[in-house]
Amino acid sequence: MSIPDREIEDSPLGGPITRDSHTVTVHIYRFAGTEDEWTLEVVGLDSSHIVWDETFETDLDAYEAFERAVAEDGIRSFRG
Repeated sequence: MSIPDREIEDSPLGGPITRDSHTVTVHIYRFAGTEDEWTLEVVGLDSSHIVWDETFETDLDAYEAFERAVAEDGIRSFRG
């Protein structure tokens, strides 16, 4: 039995983010056409993928979680 592919909705709040001359890519997404919570994933400086264990009610909540992580740990913390 195969599982059908589902379309993903990307938040406009995601994309490349640069701080202190270092760029990471923020992905905030959920299944399209749903009211599912948002997933936050960051592609780090070394191309690692860091996915938050929690999901977020809004895409803004997810983006703010990313910003808090940068404020607390710095952009360089996004390494595998």
